[in-house]
Amino acid sequence: MSGIHPGKPWPLGSSATARGVNFSLAAPAANRIELLIYTNGNDRSPERVIELGSHRHWSGDYWNVEIEGLREGCCYGYRVFGPLAPGSHGFCPSKVLLDPAARAITGWEVYDRALATGSSPNAHACLKAVVSERKRFDFESHPRPRHSWQRSVIYELHVGAFTKGIDSGLTDNARGTYGGVIKKLPYLKELGITAIELLPIFSFDPTDAPPGRKNVWGYSPVNWFTPHHGYCLENDPLQGRNEIRQLVAACHDAGIEVLLDVVYNHTTEGNSHGPTISWRGCADTIYYHQNSNGDYLDVSGCGNSIAANQPLSTQLILESMRCWAIELGVDGFRFDLGIELSRGQQLEPLEYPPLFGAMEADPELSDLKLVSEPWDCGGLYRLNDFPARRISTWNGHFRDDLRRFWKGDEHITWALGQRLESSPDLYNGNPVAVGRSINLITAHDGFTLADLVSYDRKHNLANGENNRDGENNNNSWNHGIEGPTTQPKVLALRRRQQRNLLSTLLLARGVPMLLMGDEVGRSQGGNNNAWCQDSPLARMIWNEDQCDLELKLFLTRLLKLRRALPQLFNPLTTAHETTKECPQNHIDLYRQWHGVELSKPDWAAWSRSAATSLHMGNRGAALLWMGFNAHKEALNFELPVPTSPWKRLIDTSLPAPMDFPKQPVPFQGFSILLENRSFVLLVAQDEVSNLRL
Repeated sequence: MSGIHPGKPWPLGSSATARGVNFSLAAPAANRIELLIYTNGNDRSPERVIELGSHRHWSGDYWNVEIEGLREGCCYGYRVFGPLAPGSHGFCPSKVLLDPAARAITGWEVYDRALATGSSPNAHACLKAVVSERKRFDFESHPRPRHSWQRSVIYELHVGAFTKGIDSGLTDNARGTYGGVIKKLPYLKELGITAIELLPIFSFDPTDAPPGRKNVWGYSPVNWFTPHHGYCLENDPLQGRNEIRQLVAACHDAGIEVLLDVVYNHTTEGNSHGPTISWRGCADTIYYHQNSNGDYLDVSGCGNSIAANQPLSTQLILESMRCWAIELGVDGFRFDLGIELSRGQQLEPLEYPPLFGAMEADPELSDLKLVSEPWDCGGLYRLNDFPARRISTWNGHFRDDLRRFWKGDEHITWALGQRLESSPDLYNGNPVAVGRSINLITAHDGFTLADLVSYDRKHNLANGENNRDGENNNNSWNHGIEGPTTQPKVLALRRRQQRNLLSTLLLARGVPMLLMGDEVGRSQGGNNNAWCQDSPLARMIWNEDQCDLELKLFLTRLLKLRRALPQLFNPLTTAHETTKECPQNHIDLYRQWHGVELSKPDWAAWSRSAATSLHMGNRGAALLWMGFNAHKEALNFELPVPTSPWKRLIDTSLPAPMDFPKQPVPFQGFSILLENRSFVLLVAQDEVSNLRL
């Protein structure tokens, strides 16, 4: 046929050529493909249907064709025909499929999720792919900041919720957009973070939610290549990629890295009763884990699980990562339920997952920061034995143990010591490299910091699931009253506990992650699963009358302190630990643990306090001392001899700003009283002589 050529299997998706557009789609078991060309995204029927049914357009597992006269902006979809294997849910040619490798998507105004289910045709209500450019990000003009793990501090935020509130001070069209985040970069830079971690910005289906609700967080991808349209300033699907580039460029210019929370473990197509939108209709039995009967195997909690052990899945995920990292410029990825990607046939955990091996061997991905959740919903939890050399992991034990310690639980003081030293007990007692552990107290799924100290239980009725959703085991404490209160004693204790938690997080060895709004006391009213809340409940607060500006100042100074003295708080080499005086020939940093008496730490079940000091070489004297008292009474702690007179930097029992003053305060004495539920940091004068907070 004139103007139609065999095409090439690479690159995946659609790409402009000298004479038109090349299309390539993975569909190994198909016996016929129809390529549907639409004039625009809201068309109810295709302008042209091109049938690919011969080996002329078949290259191994891929169907390919080149069509003359088409150009960027062309809208298209596929119908895929093939045999139905017993129990298989694939090949539903009545559905128009979205190209899994599409870099732009249109058709949202006519899209109907319900019509993507069942067997009825949906050509009039489908999403369409859009042929787009594939230019590389301008790294020469906007180079990656490439902060070392030792200096890194991550700030997790939701693009929409970060600036969608009227109090953000942005124009109506800029609120809740990628451009809105750019406007707030001075705020993030002043705060002192080095990286933002964006909740999913892959194109997702907002209607993948219970009736009357909206999918807000975006853990429901319809595609792994396309920026979500709901965060774009422009309505043009081709401009989404440029808006991402503008955001990344602005972040790079501000010295801030951009990490993406990516969902490769499942898709919006759900279980066997879900819609057929893309992957399912192209290669159902390859993309999704299934048993011999064709039943979906689910360890994502969302109805399906991606079979990343399959070569086609591996290839598609790698191509998606290259798209975002090389074409759009992002600096790294955080893999949602990432350990699911290590499962093989029948969900068997693999020691050498092909995806992770290919990812780590790819030179174009070698300079990225890679982070993963080490657990999935099937019970797999691999931390010290995570099957990838370069992938860091979220440390859920850090979160749980620090919450329990400051809540005053028993059997937890020894664990506090381990978490401060980057959790060697979780890594077979071995020294842990900086960057291996991502430490956190709060994240998007769970209580905010303010709610963590204000609620004993979750309050998720607004989600419409009778409070069944969300985590039940939160290790939270309301300090005597559930929710808001005006009682001064309760408010003072909550205020102190927030500072205790932040101090422990920021002064522990490892990479800290902060949650959007924790620095100003943002509350979600006790909702610990705000995934469907497109309301002020889940948004960042900007009105200073509603912000805890004293807490923000405290955190800003904490970040400056951590940045100024990394050798003390986040050394590259783990400090040697001892409860005795160090040998005369010792030259490295070492740590001593104490109780209320020097060199006598109390790790008993009933203990709720600890102290630690850092020393260098064989001088014996201390460089710093930290005291943690989660008791309900004050305790008096003996102090080691410092290398130079002590300076008090932090005492969370004091009112702001004296809890962390701009200038360190001289401290004299051989002991110090720690008030109930408080944290104190002393540092030798010589170590902080040039410190500016």
